[in-house]
Amino acid sequence: MFGLIKSKFVNFIKNNQLDYKHLFIIVIFLAGCATYQGKVEKARQLLGQHQSDQALGILEPLAKTKNDDQLVYLFDYATALQASGRYKESNTYFLEADRLSDLKNYLSVTRFGGSLLLSEEFTQYKGEDYERLLINVMASLNYLMLNDRESALVEIRRLNEKLEYYRIEQKKQYEQNTAALYISALLWEAEKNWDSAYIDYERAYKRDPNIGYIREDLVRAARKAGRNEKANEWSKKFGIKQRPEWSDKNMGELVLIYQQGWGPRKAERPRVVTSVGLVSPGFPMLQPVRTNTRRARIEIVEAQKGNIPAGSPVLYAEDTQFIYSVQETSIKTLEDAYGPLIAKRIAAFVAKEAAANAVGNKNETLGAIMKIAMHVADRADLRQWSTLPETFQVAKIYMRPGKYSVNVRGLFDTGQYSGEDMQTREIEIQANQKTFINWRSFR
Repeated sequence: MFGLIKSKFVNFIKNNQLDYKHLFIIVIFLAGCATYQGKVEKARQLLGQHQSDQALGILEPLAKTKNDDQLVYLFDYATALQASGRYKESNTYFLEADRLSDLKNYLSVTRFGGSLLLSEEFTQYKGEDYERLLINVMASLNYLMLNDRESALVEIRRLNEKLEYYRIEQKKQYEQNTAALYISALLWEAEKNWDSAYIDYERAYKRDPNIGYIREDLVRAARKAGRNEKANEWSKKFGIKQRPEWSDKNMGELVLIYQQGWGPRKAERPRVVTSVGLVSPGFPMLQPVRTNTRRARIEIVEAQKGNIPAGSPVLYAEDTQFIYSVQETSIKTLEDAYGPLIAKRIAAFVAKEAAANAVGNKNETLGAIMKIAMHVADRADLRQWSTLPETFQVAKIYMRPGKYSVNVRGLFDTGQYSGEDMQTREIEIQANQKTFINWRSFR
């Protein structure tokens, strides 16, 4: 319904047929229309219950419908596909989202007019800058799970090109995403390109020295890259010595990429009523979504069919460590964008007042109702990539080659089990090779 009314509004303006009677009717309808969040809420609940097939059934038709909101649904649908392990399909939609987010001239004059008179939801959704950068991170993860490391590295390079574009063309200086840097370093390690791995680990460390494993990574990668002076420097600084398994070619390594929880959710900021009775426009804000599962523990036993029986001896175990916070980045990005948004909403306020006054000159009562209705319809734009995780984390275990059963168990902050577990998987570890798995928790 919302999309239909938007299209009618645009056609009225294009054809110069929009009179105040039509505008009044449209405003009243818009006040009761379903929002983006209302359309995806059930899918989010199903994902939280790990019922991905049902969630995908809700998101698929939304993602395949070509309209102003298609991009945001592509984000959510591709993420849900990834969470369900359908990595190839997921990348089909991430690549379509990447193409769509790159298109120019999103904002037409008619839609800009609609956003001034009614709501920001009238504009075509093009994604926040941090969302457009995360497309490539998520796509690289899909390729990594498909064992297509070359394509995964292409996505990281694509991300770097976007950062360069923002820096040169838009004069925006975004810091590199540490999840992308860390995944890139892991990929270079897997390809035995130790110098490139070291460079990315060092860049990640400079961006955030608190990343899990980063100290060991710097010492190991520098040593293997032949940068012995740097290796000695890091080893002395961190008090970390060479571990035997780093140079043991008979050992393999299992790497878990863990996506924890939900990113923050958009909500409307409380509106302010001034002393003269004017109500402030609708502005979005991001609110953290707290989940019980804060970390994960990977447990390895000998290969077995079905779920790991209780009491099976655990051969290897490791807890995940933090590498990147989507929550912190998204909140900061939205706060930084408030200046231009406030300027636009001031213009919107002036446009509404002018439209209402024009109606009031002909019919005072209708003008007063029009003013109230337009401000009610001026909802904050709550569209966002709402299926992103709160954080990216990693766990790494060196293991002897062989077949194993793997379980990943969610943990509370206290370290106790949260009750949210990954379904048991069978893996094969090969000597001197990395094996990657991915898991997403929601609860």
